[in-house]
Amino acid sequence: MKMKKSLLLASLVSMSAFLFACNGGDDSASGEGNDVTLDFWVFGATNYEDLAEAYEEENPDVKINIKTSELEDHHNSLFTAISAGSGAPDLTMIEVDQLDRYREAQDRFTNLYDLGAEEIQDQYLDWKWNMAENQEGDFLFGLPTDIGPKAMYYHTEVFENADLPTDPDEVSELISSPEAFAEAAGAVLEATDKPMVDSMEMAFRANMDALEVSYFNRDGELVIEEEDGVKNAYDYAVELHEQGYVSDFEMWTPEWGDALNKGSFGVEMAPAWLKGYMTENAPEASGDWRVTTLPSQFAGNWGGSYVAIPGETEHSEEAYEFSKWLLSPENQMKSFTESGLFPSTPEVYEMEEFTSNSDEYFGGQNTAEYFAEAAEEIPEVYKGPKYVTVNNEVLTALRNVQEGGDPEQEWEEAVERIEGLLDR
Repeated sequence: MKMKKSLLLASLVSMSAFLFACNGGDDSASGEGNDVTLDFWVFGATNYEDLAEAYEEENPDVKINIKTSELEDHHNSLFTAISAGSGAPDLTMIEVDQLDRYREAQDRFTNLYDLGAEEIQDQYLDWKWNMAENQEGDFLFGLPTDIGPKAMYYHTEVFENADLPTDPDEVSELISSPEAFAEAAGAVLEATDKPMVDSMEMAFRANMDALEVSYFNRDGELVIEEEDGVKNAYDYAVELHEQGYVSDFEMWTPEWGDALNKGSFGVEMAPAWLKGYMTENAPEASGDWRVTTLPSQFAGNWGGSYVAIPGETEHSEEAYEFSKWLLSPENQMKSFTESGLFPSTPEVYEMEEFTSNSDEYFGGQNTAEYFAEAAEEIPEVYKGPKYVTVNNEVLTALRNVQEGGDPEQEWEEAVERIEGLLDR
């Protein structure tokens, strides 16, 4: 009897060991051993929560927790976690203006080329993809999400009153250079007593967003005063202001929204994402605005992001598989229709849902085709880790000029402030 009990006990121990080995330990005994939870930090208005739910249905062993924060808080929290080496999520969005801030912490991120990202590179716009590489081109920080191709929003009544064309293609043909833009601004001012541009920032960004090298070169050197660069963009904005072509509406203020509603200025040189704001905040202007391409010298990008994988994650492969799925052409199409995120995957530009798109707010126009055309013209841009800091100082100088400051003095003082900040 004792021998039978011993044999039974030995059999149970062996069976337990076998089951433990097969199922991966105590966690799997509860049915959770193969489950993976991915923390995903995002910002802004996306449809990523809905897409994450769809992914979970297709992949029941994966759970995705999404944390949404404001843009600045998001990047500050991410930078703190990356610097500390703990507390970072499994996946995170990084806004394009912030990307270079993290290049110095390359070792804190997963190289997506190690996970096979080169296999999907041809799905994305070259300039968008290349901006996420390191200088050597052998490290990829993130997969491209949306982009912010810029076009020209123009108020048809303002243009009509200035005896300018209102057909999008005719407007594009007429306003085909910075000089032609200034001439059209003169016609608008003379006929309507309205400025062409809403703010000094927009006048400045007309040229600024199209620069391949903005404030810094790829060696980290400040190149703010080089010819045909930032100073040229600054001078152009000052010139438009001195001619009376620039108003003082600050973006996102109630006054600015009211000006959009009333057509208090002629154009917005702005990205695709502005459409959503106008639809919600300037409803009275529905049907009054149209979209066309900007002069090629103004072809630039404003906004957009990447999805990166911090190096401390224990689930880099699962995180990559989800991000690859999330940012596929099919799902970027969904993000475009549901949240207005403009796709970085050119394949979308040929899809029926995209080519037949109609914006009731813009008189039934298919505005998407003009932003798609602009997206193909955007150069690869290097911004530098201190881009936001430097840009704020230049914008301060421009505001001071608008309030009566001497343009050259304001420029020199801005450069001096910038050099002081960089020396800290």
